[in-house]
This record gives sequence, structure tokens and C-alpha cells, in this order.
Amino acid sequence: MTNTTLSDKRNQSLMMDFYELTMSQVYFDNGTNEEVVFDLFYRRNPDNGGFAIFCGLDQIIDYVENFSIDADMIEYLRSTGQFSEAFLEYLSTVRFTGDLWAVPEGTPVFPYEPLIRVKAPLIEAQLIETAMLLAINHQTLIATKARRIVQAANGKAVMEFGARRAHNFDSSLYGARACYIAGVNGTATTQAGMEFGIPALGTMAHSFIQSFPSEYDAFMAYAKTYPESCTLLIDTYNTLHSGVKNAIQVAKDYLEPNGYRLKGVRIDSGDMAYLSKRVRKALDEAGMEDCSIVVSNSLDEYLIESLLTRQGARIDSFGVGENMIVSKHTPVFGGVYKLSAIMDEDGRPIPKIKISENEEKITNPGMKKLYRIYDKNDQMAIADLMTLDHEILDPKKDLTIYHPMKKWKYKTIEGGTYLLRELMVPIFIHGKLVYKQPTLQEIREYCAREQETLWEEIKRFSNPQEYYVDLSEDLLDLKLDMISQMR
Repeated sequence: MTNTTLSDKRNQSLMMDFYELTMSQVYFDNGTNEEVVFDLFYRRNPDNGGFAIFCGLDQIIDYVENFSIDADMIEYLRSTGQFSEAFLEYLSTVRFTGDLWAVPEGTPVFPYEPLIRVKAPLIEAQLIETAMLLAINHQTLIATKARRIVQAANGKAVMEFGARRAHNFDSSLYGARACYIAGVNGTATTQAGMEFGIPALGTMAHSFIQSFPSEYDAFMAYAKTYPESCTLLIDTYNTLHSGVKNAIQVAKDYLEPNGYRLKGVRIDSGDMAYLSKRVRKALDEAGMEDCSIVVSNSLDEYLIESLLTRQGARIDSFGVGENMIVSKHTPVFGGVYKLSAIMDEDGRPIPKIKISENEEKITNPGMKKLYRIYDKNDQMAIADLMTLDHEILDPKKDLTIYHPMKKWKYKTIEGGTYLLRELMVPIFIHGKLVYKQPTLQEIREYCAREQETLWEEIKRFSNPQEYYVDLSEDLLDLKLDMISQMR
């Protein structure tokens, strides 16, 4: 199974804002196409959480590697009357020739740190902006929400049920992928199973049961077709007075006499805590302690946590749809793509900064590296650190890290007590893919391991502990000097 899917069926190279092209026409007219550096980062965690799960890199790799504006696209652009023939000729030949560094998919990430760094000719860097933001903003958002839901389930299985509520085809497909990376056990979206190898599972809808003369007849028909994996939807008419009773009856009349067991029952409406406790009691009294109870219906992390920790619900697994696939509480991930440097004739970066009255919108200038600092003893993450690209760190020496705007606010970590890991890795160098793409299963396992390096206080849903994303002294001095000069 490959991780990427749709771009080999359709050319999406014009998946860009129109102003990428109008800006590029001006650059072209003015002979402005020097090498530049852009950073892709975000400013706030979804749902006021402690971190996000970086996701979507695989689709960016596919987009960049296959970027090519074909003849039909050129003809459309010509029809707008906005572009010169010389520029259109240039567009017909342009390919990505730059460098792209990124954090691996599945990595827990934090606001303001660069998740992707692009160093490329200006027009190339500009043209790929929208597609990169589209892939990262969508999948990182969904993976982050899925991670919260998986955490709330506390080891119980979670299925992604969101296809019919997602924002069209790609949202469902890539949303299922993001959910799986974050720890969801499977999907109801069949194409996601085929394309990505995600376990695809499903049983029945209410319409199936309604199409038979009786609920019992529907359950019996399903049991005869799928005796080894029979899970029955028990809330079509009345969960307690007919649904669970008919499920038990089918188990006794057909499954058990033929050597099978009823695998599960699903509840899709009503008071989940009350019904699950009553259904559990009925199943246990019938000698069906091994029959699982699955619930669905507008679940999210808060309801799941309440059901399990405060209401005493007897639930074994969850089917989660709309609130995960569209990230109900925070429907937008605010990734941005900002110029941070222009390379001079000798290949040295000239730092650039965006100034704003809002402190959170002031960017970090220059070509940067991103490190994660770990405690040497317990391997837990202490902080993330941005440095200028030329800086060399020695973990044997004391390391002082600074607040992104306040020189007086700093922390010194004693040499020999910490480990350093550079988070961004090379993906493209001079336009050539140099990154060995992991399988989806490898990304999922990596994501789970990386979360184990974060303190529980950072993972809590309400008022999580703030994780430090700091600057080196050289980078902070550069930033403050540039702010002073600009003002």
C-alpha cells in the first residue's frame, strides 16, 4: 500500500490561490526570482490543547514531486487575460528545484515553531504555498482532534465513522488517514481501507433492520451471513425492550448452537450511560460476558471522558463521526507560510521579519533549525528550541534558552543533563526527493512513541501546562534588533 493516492489520478498543480500567480507574474516581469526561505508554522493549538499532531507531509511530497502545469492549465490561465505569453511559457516548464525540510509526520508540535522550511527560487516557493497549507491545515487539525478522542477512550477501541459528515471526498479520505495516524483503530470509509491499508469495518444501518419483516428476522439474516463477526445494531425500535432481547435470542437460536458467539451490539441513540449499563446486565445474565458494547452518535472527547470516568458507562468501543472528521470545536487549523530570509549572491541568508501590533503575529526571522531538548535521564521532552541555521550546539555544555520576546525570561540547562534532536529533516534537496517515506503503520507507531515523551500535564484537555518553545540568544537578539530597527 502506498501512502499517497489521488494525485496520480488527477493533476492538482493549480491548487493555489490566484494571487500566487499574479505575484509571480510581477516577479517574472521584474526579474525577481532569487532564492528565498519560507517557514510554515501555526500560532494556536486546536481546542485550547497543549499540542498538535503534525500530519499531511506525505501529500505535500506527492504534490511537490509531481508539480507540473500542463497544457490545459496553461490554456485556462491564458483565457483569464492576466498573464503574459512569456510568463505562461515559463510556467509550462517550472518544476520544484529547491530544498524542503520538514518535521516527520506524527510528531507532536507546538505553536510558532517551523514545521516546514522551504528554500527555493521565489516563484517556486510562492506557487506551492496554498497546497502545502491545505494539506497541513486539514490533516494536522483532524489528527489532533483524533488524538484527543483516543486519549479520552483510555485504551478502548475507537472507529472513525465520519465519511458522510466530512467536507467532500478528499476530506473523508485524508481525514481517515489522519485519524489512523493519531491512534484510531479503523475506519468505516472503504476507500481509505483500500488506498491506505487502514482496517475498514462496518455492519448495518437502521434501514437494514427496517427492510425485514421484524428486527429478529434482520438479526438472524445478518448472523447467518456473518456468524464469525456478528455485531448487531439494537436501537432501531427500542434498545432494551426489543433490541438487546432479539440480539440475545439470535445468539441462542443460531450462533451458539453452531459454535459461534455474538461479537457485539451497537447503540446509536439514547442515554449511552444508562443504556450501556442495562444492556451489559442483560448480556451478562444471558452468559454473554464476552459480547462487546459499541456506541456511536455525536461523540467527542468530552462526552467519552464523561461516560467512562463519571457516569460509569459499560462501553467497550466507540464509533466517532462528525465531531472528529470535521473537528467540531475548532474547525480551522491556523497554519501560515511566511518569508523568513532572502539568500544573497553568496548564498547567505538575509533575515526578513513581519512586524505587527499583535505580538503573536511577529515572525521569527532568518533561516532556522528546530531542536527538541530531552532530559537525559528519563528521555522526556523539556522544551523545543529554535536557532539560526549556522549555530552549533554542544549538549556537553550549558544551554540557555530564551522566551521568544523577552530577554530577561530564560532557562539554563546544565551541560551533560540533556539530549538534543534536530526535528526538521531533509525531504527535497535541489528538487530531488531524498526522504525515505515511512509506511502509514510506521507513522502511526512513531506518533504513539513520541506522545510518550510528553508529560501528562501537557496532554490534559483543560488548562494544559504550557510547553516551552524558545529561542537561542543569537536568534532572539536578531529578532529584537530587527523589531527595533523597523520601528
